[in-house]
Amino acid sequence: METCVPLRRDMLVNPVDIRVDDPSLDFAAAKKIADEAARRISPDATLLAWFDRKEGAFSPVWGCSGRAKPSWLVYAESRGGNIVIDINDEAYVFVYLG
Repeated sequence: METCVPLRRDMLVNPVDIRVDDPSLDFAAAKKIADEAARRISPDATLLAWFDRKEGAFSPVWGCSGRAKPSWLVYAESRGGNIVIDINDEAYVFVYLG
């Protein structure tokens, strides 16, 4: 069974930190916040990858073996992902191409 590398803060390149003090924050609300933040940086920002710590979910799902970073993050960075939105200390992370 493949084991994916867990996300650490130091893996993120120049993240934009957002704090949301709402205990009911879910993925859909976090994504909306991240989309708005990314589009303030680049109006044409395109989401490449995301991570949801609470659900243990991420996209895209890509093989894990032998990577120094989580596969979804490697995928986004290898495709030019240059806007990283980090909500609530890596509870939700979204990577966009700006």
